[in-house]
Amino acid sequence: MPFRWYGSCTAEPTTPSHEMMLRMPDSRPDRIRKLLADLVGFDTISDRTNLPLIAHIESYLTALGVKSERIVDETGQKASLWVTIGPEDRPGLVLSGHTDVVPVVGQDWSHDPFKLVERDGKLYGRGTTDMKGFVAVCLAMVPEMLEAKLATPIHLAISYDEEIGCVGVRPMLREVAKKKIKPLGAFIGEPTEMKVIIGHKGKHGVRATFHGLARHSSIAPDGVNAIEYAAELIVEIRRRAVALAAVQSSDSLYDVPHSTLLTSIVHGGAALNIVPDTCTVDFECRGIGITESREVTDAIVAWAKAELEPAMKAEHPECGIDFEEILDYPALDTAADAAIVTLAKSLAGRNDHAKVAFGTEASLFASMADIPSVVIGPGSIAQAHTPDEFVAMAELEKCAGFVEKLIAHCVKG
Repeated sequence: MPFRWYGSCTAEPTTPSHEMMLRMPDSRPDRIRKLLADLVGFDTISDRTNLPLIAHIESYLTALGVKSERIVDETGQKASLWVTIGPEDRPGLVLSGHTDVVPVVGQDWSHDPFKLVERDGKLYGRGTTDMKGFVAVCLAMVPEMLEAKLATPIHLAISYDEEIGCVGVRPMLREVAKKKIKPLGAFIGEPTEMKVIIGHKGKHGVRATFHGLARHSSIAPDGVNAIEYAAELIVEIRRRAVALAAVQSSDSLYDVPHSTLLTSIVHGGAALNIVPDTCTVDFECRGIGITESREVTDAIVAWAKAELEPAMKAEHPECGIDFEEILDYPALDTAADAAIVTLAKSLAGRNDHAKVAFGTEASLFASMADIPSVVIGPGSIAQAHTPDEFVAMAELEKCAGFVEKLIAHCVKG
């Protein structure tokens, strides 16, 4: 089957909203395709603004008579949306997705990653799986939500900067927590092939910056080698990672049944003949326990301050190590018998549940706003972040069926 290209939007729409709706396809699958093409067309890599995409969604919702609440970040360049469809005087259910995507630089794409392409039932483009496909389905189902006359409201929570540490959802959840009525639960649409995920690991990331003393390499003993001290930290991280891997969790639901620890980025040195005076080391722990990831990294920081920094200062008093937190989110551990889990299984037509190693905003819904949450969405995590990322149209239709059943559930109240 030849490639099928879809149009894309790369700037704030200027077309009047009623005309935008007149151009929307009638059939649900084509409506999902059109909306996904629009969303993919916005380059929302995390270091760029997402405001054009947010404005496009707002225009779409306005055309349907739906109001949305925009929560803007401190820079004024990023925003989340909180949308309520149905009555506002009672607790509802949340469908949550993020708008940002990971970079494409250095990846071998067979076509423009910001134009949607369909081939053999698969929709290709950056973010199709992670996770604009889910957002497109939710938006495509808004007309059905309006037509259904919901007794229980459905909220759409659309965030930014999830890929760099679940940043954008936090201000939105702080606003949600202020509301008089708390949602009953949330479905976070990360790619799970529509499996019901009740738990995931937490993550804590730390950057260690080693400050040494530069000297000509011919008099290396007079300097303090930042890279060599950083190497000792890396070896210690590796030693502790091996120890963590040896302690298998009794929670068999995890595909990787232990906490993981690794060094991920190292930068240092200026020239072969200079003793390096700086070196940065980024490391992370993904912990099974709610607070385990931070406990593991805190222990490493304490070890470095006790073992490495005094040795550096003994060589020169101005040398040492600075530590900074670069990422933090807790683990998710929703009870298997929680009402939100039972509902998710009913809507998905499943009896099983699982846990995953990758993190999501679900744990923040639970920890920051006390909203019980599960992760369930179209597509496979194996496709996320990859060149020629894709989501199967069948997965999107399966997701639309889930939302359709949610609508029916919310009609009953």
